[in-house]
Amino acid sequence: MPDALFYVLVVLLLVLGLASLALAMERHWRQLRHGLPLPRRTTLALRAMGAAALAASLALCLWLDHGTIASLVWVMALVPAALAVTFTFSWRPQWFAPLLCWVGPRP
Repeated sequence: MPDALFYVLVVLLLVLGLASLALAMERHWRQLRHGLPLPRRTTLALRAMGAAALAASLALCLWLDHGTIASLVWVMALVPAALAVTFTFSWRPQWFAPLLCWVGPRP
């Protein structure tokens, strides 16, 4: 697989990680779950998933390049990923609903 596809995977992992971290917040949880309380166990699971996705994206960058350039590429990839998550939560938050398929059905 060409390196460019690996970098696309890095950005996708960043988007998934940042979206998981955002869903661990009460405000974004309520956007998708319509006022249901956010259980502590779910918060911890979402945070762990987000941290794991961010760590996996950094590890993939480090695997692709030397450490100094890989960390720069990773930080630069955070910007479009964060913008994508921010704009998606403000425009179509239901697009992140598949990230919560393990939580159970929506009310």
